[in-house]
Amino acid sequence: MSPRLVAASQRIAARVALVLEHHPKQVTALLAAVLLGGGGGALAVASFGPDAAEVPVRQVTEDVQPLAAKIEALDLQALRLYRSDTVRGNDTVETLFARLGLVDAAAAAFVRNDPVFRTKVLGRNGRNLTAEADGQQALRKLVARWVADDSGTFRRLVIERGADGHLSSRVETAPLVATSRLGGGTIRSSLFGAVDDARIPDDIAVQMADLFGGRIDFHRGLRKGDQFRVVYETLEADGEPMRSGRVLSAEFVNAGKTHSAVWFQDPGRKGAYYSLDGKTLASQYLASPMEFSRVTSGFAMRMHPILQQMRAHLGVDYGAPTGTPVRAVGEGSVEFAGWQNGYGNVIHVKHSGSDTTVYAHLSRIDVRKGQRVSQSQRIGAVGATGWATGPHLHFEFRINGVHKDPLTIARNAEGVPLLAESRPAFEKLVAAMRPQLNAASALATTASAE
Repeated sequence: MSPRLVAASQRIAARVALVLEHHPKQVTALLAAVLLGGGGGALAVASFGPDAAEVPVRQVTEDVQPLAAKIEALDLQALRLYRSDTVRGNDTVETLFARLGLVDAAAAAFVRNDPVFRTKVLGRNGRNLTAEADGQQALRKLVARWVADDSGTFRRLVIERGADGHLSSRVETAPLVATSRLGGGTIRSSLFGAVDDARIPDDIAVQMADLFGGRIDFHRGLRKGDQFRVVYETLEADGEPMRSGRVLSAEFVNAGKTHSAVWFQDPGRKGAYYSLDGKTLASQYLASPMEFSRVTSGFAMRMHPILQQMRAHLGVDYGAPTGTPVRAVGEGSVEFAGWQNGYGNVIHVKHSGSDTTVYAHLSRIDVRKGQRVSQSQRIGAVGATGWATGPHLHFEFRINGVHKDPLTIARNAEGVPLLAESRPAFEKLVAAMRPQLNAASALATTASAE
């Protein structure tokens, strides 16, 4: 290249650099217009790749097996397919097999005739099932699980096909495994509606109502926007949840006030619930003789439904279906159990030198006079006996024979406080629970935003 051409190229390059430095946007727009323009011009671009004609070409030949042939070659007997479901009250063996993806008439007949399956599984709503099948949807193994009692174990029915192709069944007993879960929610209409939205078991809602019932009126005092967060146990069988365990810790914000609870148990001592600052939540009396229900009539003057005149209502009425369990609100002995005038079937429980509780209009009495009862023990069932216009429980609290508001008594009757020597272990537990409650609170906030 001649010196003159080199000098000219250097001058052009310098000017291009100067333009780019002072007018970058204009140059970019110009290039875009050139690249996107139609027939008004053309832009030549140098190719730095090799010439296609000079690229070496090599031909490879390989036999490919058709897909259908590969499928036929699979050993369908060796495949294992797994599926889980729960039993419904109206299920038959055929409907269960259909949902589990099983096509096996011989296995269906065997299962149908198995006495344990017929009595302990079929028709038992919520029973857990797991099926294992081969590639032809024939049954290899069917496992049903259920909790039989409060022993901390579960039953496992195993129906299995052996190496000889024959089916056999056996029942096993194994321990339940406790795992912890957390959740939270916001009250929009009711407590049960909120736990349903948060996919928290109803039993946990009942426990929270018992925990905070002495401080929150769950029948009349809930507010829209109240929030709760809870850490609780789930009892599992082979990794499948079977039932709810104990609430481990919880917080409930009602009308802007936060109520907290944590389960604490010293080795060798009886466990109890405390607030996060160590104040006892245990009460000598439960706030309600029934698991969370609705109050239909409070402690006040009212129009008597039968006599049609204003009379003092010396107790609290809980509307509930006939047969709903009734429990003792505190430890004591049965002073009377039988029929009594307008009360119908009634139970009187003596708790201390001055305190007595009364449970009236029962459909069933499950205790006898002189029997000792513990707090929360079931003593009867809701009915409509005596002067009752419908099924409900009439509950009274008397001190030295004088009627008192049961809800007020429950709120003022505190149990044994936390021992001083237990404080370090309690503080350690609270420190471990606090992050979990914070995580549950985040879940509640997220659910509320949705």
